[in-house]
Amino acid sequence: MHRPVLLLVAHGSRDPRHAATVRALVRRVRSLRPGLRVETGFLDFDTPTVSGVLERLAAEGVRDVVAQPLLLTRAFHAKTDIPAVLRGAPAALRIRQAAVLGPSPLLVSALERRLYEAGLDPADRSSTGVVLASAGSSDPEAIAVIAEIAREWRRTGWCAVRPAFASASLPRTEDAVRALRDVDGVRRVAVAPYVLAPGFLPDRIARGAAGADVLADVLGPAPEVARLLVRRYDEAYAPDTCPVAPLARIPALA
Repeated sequence: MHRPVLLLVAHGSRDPRHAATVRALVRRVRSLRPGLRVETGFLDFDTPTVSGVLERLAAEGVRDVVAQPLLLTRAFHAKTDIPAVLRGAPAALRIRQAAVLGPSPLLVSALERRLYEAGLDPADRSSTGVVLASAGSSDPEAIAVIAEIAREWRRTGWCAVRPAFASASLPRTEDAVRALRDVDGVRRVAVAPYVLAPGFLPDRIARGAAGADVLADVLGPAPEVARLLVRRYDEAYAPDTCPVAPLARIPALA
């Protein structure tokens, strides 16, 4: 029996670094699971589009697909955009929409990997305050998740951890950097972008980190992110998991 195709659903960006990072992550996922067919589709700006990939897979005779959102929080794209695209998929496809990536201890490990790569040492934890800088969302559930990650991360030994958002919500990265110094009295401040790939909002995070001592890179193709993608795929493909696409095609009630 053939395993479902893994379709990574990326947001897309006008910034070419975004697609390049997504493709680097795809290569790492393929190295972890040889033989698994991994495809990529973009919701906007880049090609191939998600709908185009689904049509091509159906034309090739593929029947089962796991659609994995390359998203860290369950907000508008995961709740609305992606299900809408899947509703328009060819009827021959059985599609399971996997859970978003976060929250997960693997993502926290990836954040710390990037901080250490940027120059921090594990011995610096107790004297370092961290800004957990996410893209931001108008969805209260997504904002609450980021705040909870910051609270839990603080308990692992960092001097302080404050959330920040590049759009839609406050505080901004520069405000969180200032609060760590002026309110929390932190000597060393690091900014950890909780984003997968470069682009407009990650660049805004970087500008807001001008007053910090350390700026980590985006999560990108970190090994922990690739392992988490494989885990979400396996969870979605569990025998007792029902395909979501037939349900998604039921017209929504007014």
